[in-house]
Amino acid sequence: MSDQKSDETSLSERNADELYRPDVNTDGVNEKKLMRRIDLHVIPWLAILYFLNFMDRGNIGNAKLYGMTTNINHPISDTQYLIALTVYFFPYALLEPASNVILRRLKPSIWLSSLIFCWGVVMVCHGFIQSYGGLVAVRVLLGVTEAGMYPGIVFYISSWYKRAEMGSKIAFFFSSATLSGAFSGLLSVAVHNMDGIGGLAGWRWIFILEGLLTVVVALLSFWVIQDYPEAAKFLSEEERVFVIRRLQDDVRVSAAGEQFKRKYIWQSLKDWKTWVAMGIYMGFDGPLYAFSLFLPTIINKLGFTATKANLLTVPPYAWGCITTVAVGILGDRIGTRYHMSLFLFATGAVGYIILIASRSPGLSYFAVFLAASAIYPSIPNNVAWVAGNVEGAYKRSVTLGMAIGWGNINGAVTSNIYRSADSPWYTMGHGIVLAYIGIGLICVTIMRMGLQRENARRDRGERDEVIDGVDNKNADVKNGRYPDVETARLDKGDGWSGFRYSL
Repeated sequence: MSDQKSDETSLSERNADELYRPDVNTDGVNEKKLMRRIDLHVIPWLAILYFLNFMDRGNIGNAKLYGMTTNINHPISDTQYLIALTVYFFPYALLEPASNVILRRLKPSIWLSSLIFCWGVVMVCHGFIQSYGGLVAVRVLLGVTEAGMYPGIVFYISSWYKRAEMGSKIAFFFSSATLSGAFSGLLSVAVHNMDGIGGLAGWRWIFILEGLLTVVVALLSFWVIQDYPEAAKFLSEEERVFVIRRLQDDVRVSAAGEQFKRKYIWQSLKDWKTWVAMGIYMGFDGPLYAFSLFLPTIINKLGFTATKANLLTVPPYAWGCITTVAVGILGDRIGTRYHMSLFLFATGAVGYIILIASRSPGLSYFAVFLAASAIYPSIPNNVAWVAGNVEGAYKRSVTLGMAIGWGNINGAVTSNIYRSADSPWYTMGHGIVLAYIGIGLICVTIMRMGLQRENARRDRGERDEVIDGVDNKNADVKNGRYPDVETARLDKGDGWSGFRYSL
């Protein structure tokens, strides 16, 4: 090993010793009570943030039903509206990997709160648009400012919890997305009654009030959001050390502190799991945006008025919330996320096959419930699966950023598939969503087969590194040579021979 690499290794080891604190006795820490306290400090506020995040990006569908595209100085055509929805996704997707790297290097309380404040201001600006150009401008800015929130929250949660716990934690925070869909419909109906107040149309007040609420929450977030375990103010010194050691036992060695190195980014780019994960995220993010952006329109075109259509979006979202939490808890308990993914994608496929074939409003509305119970639970289940199988803080942040970014950019496709010309049954749109679900099914199967094969190779010793002073007949220098096991774990992350992938 070069002198430079030795210096880097010794630096990592010093950081690990500083955070693991072998001199600190943690025997008096009650794990269950500690984790419940962490849950209360971390998850509820993240749920509130994502509630606002999802509501602010999706309320444009509710506003459209109340005349957003027609009740302005320069009316917006259907094609222009679809383009305005599309442009949001390009900055949103492209900036996510970079945002996660910045998040790792800055405090979450600063970076996440700043993003929230900025998109709240942009949301208020939505209420003052007068033309197609104005709508495009605010949608692009919304994509820029919201880009880091979802992958940032997922990465942040992965810095606090063991792999087997992440499914339920992500499910609890992500369930707020379904609640936001339900609440957005109810709020839009209520706020529309403000039509004419201050000389503004009711749809404008939807954006203004929701944006102001986001700004207030952003200001509170600077104090409420806790940073990483090693710096959390609500934990004692013994509790901080306990959490870090707990993560280490789960092969989350990066919890001890990781110095930024460019190689961690290359590790993510060269890892086949990153690219398969992008396909999995494509399989549920495409349907997610199609569902959330067009559900009010789809129900409206089935023969319901704008107000009834907004109200009828509430039950499917409520059902999606229930199934999201249930699947998150069940996935953590059974420990095999692949089978959960397979079942969820299959359920979604059935729902969209019914939507394609149905010519009955009642049957189509039933299929919407199937779609909600498949799309929303798929996201935390697969996010937890991917995040739990990538070790190394920076590598995990890049992998999540790329996968979530690619998944989200497919929203640019699915925001264009429900054309007015295809109403009321939207056969083409439902068919494209079904194709996305098929891609998800294929990719989760590839992921399962690849992880299972890699675990078998490690069980046979084919990935064993050469460890100085350790006699191992399977060790091969091509797998790396290290002075001790801890150095190998820190350097290789999930590439370390002792790491086993969860299936």
